[in-house]
Amino acid sequence: MEILVSNDDGVYAPGLAMLHESLSGLGNVTVIAPDRDRSAASNSLTLSTPIRIRELDNGFISVDGTPADCVYVGLRAIMKQQPKMIVSGINSGENLGDDVLYSGTVAAAMEGRFLGFPSIAVSLAGDHEHYQSAGRVVQLLVQHLMRHPLPNDTILNVNVPNLPFEDIKGYKVTRLGRRHPSANMIVDKDPRGKTIYWVGAVGKEQDAGPGTDFHAINNGYVSVTPLELDLTRYKVLDDLHHWIGNLEELKV
Repeated sequence: MEILVSNDDGVYAPGLAMLHESLSGLGNVTVIAPDRDRSAASNSLTLSTPIRIRELDNGFISVDGTPADCVYVGLRAIMKQQPKMIVSGINSGENLGDDVLYSGTVAAAMEGRFLGFPSIAVSLAGDHEHYQSAGRVVQLLVQHLMRHPLPNDTILNVNVPNLPFEDIKGYKVTRLGRRHPSANMIVDKDPRGKTIYWVGAVGKEQDAGPGTDFHAINNGYVSVTPLELDLTRYKVLDDLHHWIGNLEELKV
């Protein structure tokens, strides 16, 4: 089995090495990852400059681009045999709730799904000490997914609590929770006295009750959330038809 692995923490990240180690027993693992930390790159692609790649001594391929670039280049230019699955991670820090909109880890999985391949994004919550736990979890999930495939348009966003594997209570199928808005920008001065801005800290949990990914992680469970690429808000379509109809009445 061919597996393509990527991440957003960069090609030297410990979570990436653990993911490669965990999946190597299941097939041939190709690692294609950004040459540096590209956290919060979301689904961006590099369009205005060429993308350069470099093979490292350990066989990993370093790309001077985004996580989505890595998956795109891997599937469309580098891999001679198409993979059965794309796995992104192991991210150093959770990707819960609103985080998925910004996460490069999730974006790499989305790019794989967009190009037609089953995809998993896996993140380790908390202080990210127990990478082995996350590695074991994703190994089991990949094995299970190969035996029992999910619908083709499904992405699994997996978050693992920062616990020894034997202390993890189990798995919870969850929905995305929601955070409060992020903190204000941090305004500072650079050494030359010019004003600079830092993005503020992520917002605290807002919708984090039972059934959410936040709740599962906070209670020692692996959170498994199905995502899809179609962002249409279907339950508003009828109301929107009526709204647009009213707007057309204002024609002059």
